[in-house]
Amino acid sequence: MKKYIGGTIVITGDNFKDKRGLIWTSWEKNKYTKLNFKHDKFSLSKKNVLRGLHYDNKTWKLVSCPFGKFYLVVVNLDKKSKFYKKFFSITLSQEKNIQVLIPPKFANGHLCLSDFCLFHYKLSYKGKYVDVKDQKNLKWYDKDLKIDWPIKKKLILNKRDK
Repeated sequence: MKKYIGGTIVITGDNFKDKRGLIWTSWEKNKYTKLNFKHDKFSLSKKNVLRGLHYDNKTWKLVSCPFGKFYLVVVNLDKKSKFYKKFFSITLSQEKNIQVLIPPKFANGHLCLSDFCLFHYKLSYKGKYVDVKDQKNLKWYDKDLKIDWPIKKKLILNKRDK
């Protein structure tokens, strides 16, 4: 486990690969005893789709890439943190068993680098789920952050992220 920017954790797990393919563990209750994961979500994207940067103030997210490859950016937006507006990036893929645990008040966005990629996230929060209409956005091209996205042209964005 490696910690980044005030609370985000990168977890590298074991995986087994042979001529048939891959197998790995995506979640074990005992590893995350403080978190009560309530549901999972998947986002399937095609190459050059950029989603984010999205966040809210109460949701923990455990992010992984079970298929394909994407570039993940995580930004600390906790104004009380000495790491406010600091970010880190990492590439997740089906070949690596890497998960990123993202705390509340941290924005995340991802860019699909393969023909298709599957973004998987487990969600932990108190009370009701913060759905899209109540989430907050940070522009992926925010000039203060200077994120060096691996692809800058021909990006596919939805209305919310433009």
